[in-house]
Amino acid sequence: MSIIQSVQAIPIRIPRDTPYLGKLEDGVTVTDTGYFVRPGNRSVYSMYDQSLLVKITTADGITGWGECVAFVAPQANAAIIREVIGPLLVGRDVTDPVVLYHDLYDMMRVRGFFGGYYHDTISAVDIAVWDAYGKCVDQPVCKLLGGRRHQILPAYVSGLPMPTLDERVQLAKQWQARGFDAFKFASAVSHEGTADEMAALREGLGPKTDILCDMHWKHSAPEAIRLIDAMDRYNLCVAEAPCRPEDIQGQADVAHAVRCPVGIGEELRTTFEYLPRLEKRAIGVAQPEMGRTGISSFMEICQLCRAFHCNIMPHASIGIGIFQAASLHASVVLPNLQYHEYQHSIFDKNLAFVNTDMCCKNGQFHLPTGPGLGIEPNDKALACCIESA
Repeated sequence: MSIIQSVQAIPIRIPRDTPYLGKLEDGVTVTDTGYFVRPGNRSVYSMYDQSLLVKITTADGITGWGECVAFVAPQANAAIIREVIGPLLVGRDVTDPVVLYHDLYDMMRVRGFFGGYYHDTISAVDIAVWDAYGKCVDQPVCKLLGGRRHQILPAYVSGLPMPTLDERVQLAKQWQARGFDAFKFASAVSHEGTADEMAALREGLGPKTDILCDMHWKHSAPEAIRLIDAMDRYNLCVAEAPCRPEDIQGQADVAHAVRCPVGIGEELRTTFEYLPRLEKRAIGVAQPEMGRTGISSFMEICQLCRAFHCNIMPHASIGIGIFQAASLHASVVLPNLQYHEYQHSIFDKNLAFVNTDMCCKNGQFHLPTGPGLGIEPNDKALACCIESA
């Protein structure tokens, strides 16, 4: 038993040299608070890397760290911690992580908070609890989740943030020369044409490289089917997010009509959201995002997906690496792991803000070592980045 004494929320903001997904399109404006909308997928992004960190301290001095996806208004997540979740967790036992997760989920489910900011915030807390639990028993989190099945984690390079198609192909070839042989490009910024980009990447990278396309929920089912068929002439590995997130039937129609697997899941947080899509066979590859699920829900989702014979390719969003480390710990346990996403424009530069030996090189993730998650924020580095909530 190790009793929670305090829960601290830390929203952070880290400057970027280049906006996520590359330079801004002509005519795009940035708000005074640093946000803009990509016309290619009508989604809001920040000019910064933003996330929410959670620090749990136990009565016996153990510290657990968590993090969630919070690249839009992390102050909202922080308020949920300060006002609601933090005070209710004081006095609870960190060696009961799954119990705590379900208790937190139950507190707001009857009010319709099945996801969104509330569940994202729970995810950060859940990760921090698991980290503290591992430190309590002097074990890495992967051992607590059932044991390490994989010694290496194959990674795919995600995003080619260059302004022209030729430059994106050259960037992919540079990563290929560094030992990576799986890539995902973003159709939202494929200004020369998504199918043309697929063709150019195939020509540049050769016949054996796995190429995924993030379709950014842009299409109706018929549109998506036509586009995937055009890309699949060049052996598309996975078509990610082809239809709008709410369109379960459309996702299923696409999955049944095309040859390559459809990837779904980064926007989903619980088994309750996955189940109707799995029942319709809309998901060929599941892509749970640790920064939205937390460890407890992530494992439940992956167990459910295994019953439907889906491979897992965990998603990796914007953060400093704590929920990434949690995702790696959970992923090495999975029997149906295919790849883990590697957001090179985020992961590498933000390692400067954490103490860890986690890394990604030669096409593989290397799990952080030590008890718990094996990663903690670097206080000196974070001091200039913490934003008052």
